[in-house]
Amino acid sequence: MSSPYDSDTYPLPVSVAFSGPDNTGKTKQIGILARCMGPTATSAGPLDHYDPRWTAIEADGMARWWFETGPVEEVADVLASSYLERSRHAFSAPVRLLDRGIPMLEASVAATVAVREDLGAEQALDRARLLLAPYETDLRSAEENEHALVLLHCDNPEEGTRRSLAHEVTVTGTYAAYQRHLHEQINRLVDEGRFPMSIRIGDRPTIAVQDEVRRLLAPLHPDVPGRALAGVHVTALGGMSESGKSTAGEYLRTQHGHARLKIGYLIEDAAGRAGIRDPYRLGSVVQAELIVDALDRFCQAHHFLDSVSIESLHDFDSTAELARMLGPQLTVAYLDASEATRTRRGTSGAQDVADRDLIKRARGADKVLSIAHEVIGNDGPRLELDRRLDRIALNRRWPEHQPSTMPVNGLGLPVHLESYLAELLDRTTGLRPLIDLLVVTGSGARGKYQHGWSDLDILVVADASSLDEMRQILAELETELGGVRLGMTVLTRAECRAGAITSRLLHVLALIGSGALVPLWSTPGLVLPAPDAVTDVAASLRDGIQAAIEIRRQLLKGSPDLRALYKVTALLAKIQLRFGGVESPSDRDALTVLLDATRQDTSLVTTARTEPLAAEALALLVLQAWLDTLPGETR
Repeated sequence: MSSPYDSDTYPLPVSVAFSGPDNTGKTKQIGILARCMGPTATSAGPLDHYDPRWTAIEADGMARWWFETGPVEEVADVLASSYLERSRHAFSAPVRLLDRGIPMLEASVAATVAVREDLGAEQALDRARLLLAPYETDLRSAEENEHALVLLHCDNPEEGTRRSLAHEVTVTGTYAAYQRHLHEQINRLVDEGRFPMSIRIGDRPTIAVQDEVRRLLAPLHPDVPGRALAGVHVTALGGMSESGKSTAGEYLRTQHGHARLKIGYLIEDAAGRAGIRDPYRLGSVVQAELIVDALDRFCQAHHFLDSVSIESLHDFDSTAELARMLGPQLTVAYLDASEATRTRRGTSGAQDVADRDLIKRARGADKVLSIAHEVIGNDGPRLELDRRLDRIALNRRWPEHQPSTMPVNGLGLPVHLESYLAELLDRTTGLRPLIDLLVVTGSGARGKYQHGWSDLDILVVADASSLDEMRQILAELETELGGVRLGMTVLTRAECRAGAITSRLLHVLALIGSGALVPLWSTPGLVLPAPDAVTDVAASLRDGIQAAIEIRRQLLKGSPDLRALYKVTALLAKIQLRFGGVESPSDRDALTVLLDATRQDTSLVTTARTEPLAAEALALLVLQAWLDTLPGETR
């Protein structure tokens, strides 16, 4: 169906009809979209607004009239008249959102007569079409002016019926039969192409479904936002008074780039736009919807955001609804501190903390603990809090990765080093493994090992409790290195997950995560974080700064350490290339590529390993390339 809006003037309104079985969230999706679009969109409201007969019907009991006392001709007439009157109603907003479209009339009437007259699906459909025949021309015209969107639990009518009924507190046999027939009829309409747009909601949270709704509807009108909190993760902070929520929010802002927002601000901002005077008198579900609406607006205005923290969670019911609406896009973090600690932190005395706690408990703030995704004990030092927050923030940005492994002989190392590594693995990964992972890094991992020049660099993931036994093993195997310098780094899993590592080790984790660096051994089921490329590149800046300083330290020596100077020069070259999107693990290759890019003599790369003057000249060229990236000073 083509849009009636074929020009920039939009002379006619766009009508979008949300159809689907009961409890697929049609009304909620309409409400979220209407609130987001403000005066541009309006909800047409329930069908019973469009025929005065509904008042008496509801007074006598709608279900009784619908399934027992009302003649089916009257049921069909009231429904058809309501649909048609709604289609003729004038709306001031250019986008109007309808709860149930014209095809749903046919499905509802067919399901109703199937239950009341004990008819099969085909017979019920024929009976419904006969009942609606007097309105056929007007209904066809109304349907042509609607953009039809259907929400389904799934494609299976039986499973869809089960899901619809699962949301009801009580279910009569009649209503259950009606839902079974309704699902069957709606699926038939889908097969007939009566719903050009369809969404399977499955177990997805509300906001994920809303995001798909907007992507489908955005082409119909320029004011329909294209996405709903797409790619944005929300960390919601809860806890009692003085538990550290503000400290946590500020740390997430300064260290992890989260936008920091107050829940009170979000509720009041959304309520003000919706003309709601006192949002705190509304139910918890509506308050959660207001929070999501304000978050949605804020993130649309700041499209570059991917992380937001909100504080403070003072209401249990609205928090539970937020979790339902946002699903995996929300992390509820509860900061748990003892009363003694919180009283000590309070600046206005113990009574002030107790009074504020009393208000929070009345709203269920303490119960948020029971549904929190993360519970952070905050009686300890500030550093402990920061590390927990690091892990929460990085868990989303750094996906977990289960490393693959390769045999020792795949590295192409000298025989004596292969033998050394094989023995080291044999002693540290037996029946009671001392380590979780072992990977060779540096030139030895990339087929670039050069005897007499390269070190054997190894990263091990292991608990600190293994250090004594590992030290003894290394001492016993030292002679097998044949004079090669061993660079052994040990990290714990916790350090990796919290990002409490140097930028060079972060780079190693990124390489393992991408598969560019393959460990020799990994304990079964081990997962490690895989730092994203943006973080990896940004973190390497610190190494570049240190390398630039170290080059000058070496040059100021009377006789610089030739090997150390060459390696730190190569490191600075690698980092400069990394910022240009080029990853060059080899020292020689990195130096050659950088000199070539800056139109310098690449022959220095070969001679710098043996000739001090060439090494110094090479270092100065690479250093100058680094310094040229800095803004000049006006003298």
